[in-house]
Amino acid sequence: MTDPVIRFIKSHPDARLPEPATPGSAGADLCAVMPDGVSAQIMRPGARLLLDTGLKVAVPEGYEMQIRPRSGLALKHGVTVLNTPGTIDSDYRGPLKVVLINHGEENFSVRTGDRIAQAVLAAVAPFRGVMVETLEETARGEGGFGSTGITTGAADAAP
Repeated sequence: MTDPVIRFIKSHPDARLPEPATPGSAGADLCAVMPDGVSAQIMRPGARLLLDTGLKVAVPEGYEMQIRPRSGLALKHGVTVLNTPGTIDSDYRGPLKVVLINHGEENFSVRTGDRIAQAVLAAVAPFRGVMVETLEETARGEGGFGSTGITTGAADAAP
C-alpha cells in the first residue's frame, strides 16, 4: 500500500512541516506561527484563540485531515482543540488554523514553533441520506446520553 501524500505550502516563513513525534505516532504535530512582530500570544483561563500554522494544505481526495488535541497540553495545562476533531476537507485550500481553548486555571503562552495540535489523516466514506418513515428496532432503542450508565456491572456484582 502506498502512503497518501499531503502537499503543503508555506504561507509564513517560520512554518514547519507537520511531523510525527515518534515512528508509531498516528498524528503529525502542528506548530503555531505568530503574526509578524508578535513574540507570543497569551491565553487567559477560559479564552479561545485561533492560531495560524503558516501552512496551506491539499488533502488527497477520499480523505480528511482531523485536527486533534495533544494529550500533554490537555493534561498539564488544560489546553485543548475546541472543535475537536476539526476537519480539513480535501477541497479546502485556505490557511490551516487551529482553535484552542484554555480550560486551565493559569495563563497559557503560545510562541512560534510550539506544538499546538496534531493532524491525523482519515479515510472518508461518502454517503447519501434518504428520508424514511421508520427505522429498524435495536436493543438500545432511543437510549442516548448516559443511558448505559457508568459501571460495567462487575462493580454491582461485587460483595
